[in-house]
Amino acid sequence: MQFGIFTVGDVTTDPTTGHTISEHDRIKAMVTIALKAEEVGLDVFATGEHHNPPFVPSSPTTMLGYIAARTERLILSTSTTLITTNDPVKIAEDYAMLQHLADGRVDLMMGRGNTGPVYPWFGQDIRQGIPLAIENYALLHDLWRKDVVDWQGKFRTPLQGFTSTPRPLDGVPPFVWHGSIRSPEIAEQAAYYGDGFFANNIFWPKEHYIRLIGLYRQRYAHYGHGTPEQAIVGLGGQVFMRRNSQDAVNEFRPYFDNAPVYGHGPSLEDFTEQTPLTVGSPQQVIDRTLTFRESFGDYQRQLFLMDHAGLPLKTVLEQLDLLGEEVVPVLRKEFANGRPESVPDAPTHESLRKVSA
Repeated sequence: MQFGIFTVGDVTTDPTTGHTISEHDRIKAMVTIALKAEEVGLDVFATGEHHNPPFVPSSPTTMLGYIAARTERLILSTSTTLITTNDPVKIAEDYAMLQHLADGRVDLMMGRGNTGPVYPWFGQDIRQGIPLAIENYALLHDLWRKDVVDWQGKFRTPLQGFTSTPRPLDGVPPFVWHGSIRSPEIAEQAAYYGDGFFANNIFWPKEHYIRLIGLYRQRYAHYGHGTPEQAIVGLGGQVFMRRNSQDAVNEFRPYFDNAPVYGHGPSLEDFTEQTPLTVGSPQQVIDRTLTFRESFGDYQRQLFLMDHAGLPLKTVLEQLDLLGEEVVPVLRKEFANGRPESVPDAPTHESLRKVSA
């Protein structure tokens, strides 16, 4: 079971002080957070990709390459890579290069993003979002697995005798997760290729994700990759902790109430009841996270969102200390209890290399 954090890289005014961090300081803070993640024993750091304010991570490979040079163990991922508006050729080249620089500590989460204006900025039509995701990933899949590619599709110019360079490290492409919060077509795509499916369950009730993950597991088995229980599932999560639960609620409330995504909407109490957001003590986070297995089955990766809504870096680092020291060790032990031997671990470069040898 892999545990880690993901960031959306928002630049948001701290509602308790009125201070707005600069883009420069936010970028540096994201690096500091990644280094802290490795220090406290987490497995994964993932960054989003955005091309509009108030977000800064427009170039994930640049950031992850820098972090790779300063870490030794941390798996570097995305959350997500925009498969719809990026050229698959450039994705193939950029992430293969990152894979070499990080000695294989790289995987990707493919997604369509949630910002409509991005499509025309990159010459695409949002109404073609699903067809773009399907066609672009089919090309990317080939580019990493075929030394010479001849290809023709609807959304980009044809390729004739094209070789993407560098080739994937050890001939093993980075593992791919397909991220979605709403689209059964993406669950189907992940199942078809035998890739991972990441359900970022931070907004909607669990019943929605039970259906989506259930579809992915069923179709994964249909395509002959294994049993439904052997499908590779990742989940998002969102937490804020203090040792005293009421202190956590009191401290986080102004950030929740003014957050760019859900601020000025439902109450904190309603949101925590209806979604996986957990605000409270480390034990409450442990107890809530353990219920995910009851809903979704045994799964392979759990990522938490912790650095958003204007939270100061000092606070985020304190959260990571609690996560790494008090929460994740217990979760590792409890998730291992009763886990069937037939359920695989999350793929890594090393495990994929052994399979391909």
